[in-house]
Amino acid sequence: MEIIKHNSRHEVQVQMKVLSVDDDAAMTELTAMLLHSHGFHVLTANNGRDALKIIRDQYPNAVILDLMMPDMDGRQVCKAIREFSDVPIIILSALNDSETVASALDSGADDYLVKPVPSDVLAAHLNRLIKRTGKLNMSPERLVNSWIPATAAIPTSPLKSI
Repeated sequence: MEIIKHNSRHEVQVQMKVLSVDDDAAMTELTAMLLHSHGFHVLTANNGRDALKIIRDQYPNAVILDLMMPDMDGRQVCKAIREFSDVPIIILSALNDSETVASALDSGADDYLVKPVPSDVLAAHLNRLIKRTGKLNMSPERLVNSWIPATAAIPTSPLKSI
């Protein structure tokens, strides 16, 4: 469901709702802040059960989901979402092994990104997934190079190959 806002020039702007799910509240707040700068309205949840309730009640246009959470891990949440919704799901995780990626995609995720990730890359992936469903047109000039870190408490930089 889109959020419609009127700006000072009486133009209509549509904000797409994205749900960010991570057990680290600082991470969901950081993700929300960065994606807001790209024009998204971001809802947050810090556990799988709350995420499922928000998806059922507020119909976000996409979900960003961490894998490592205590009550229900991201794969379990992803499977539960797929029982009632085809909302686009991006896994955003620090885990970067092929078995984990394959398992997440097999659980119903549409995409998998490894933290840290630049916010403009995350916004582009959201744009692609939501656009595929015919619901979002994101302008390239809104993209800025901010980073979604691996953890909210520790500043990070892009990983280099050895």
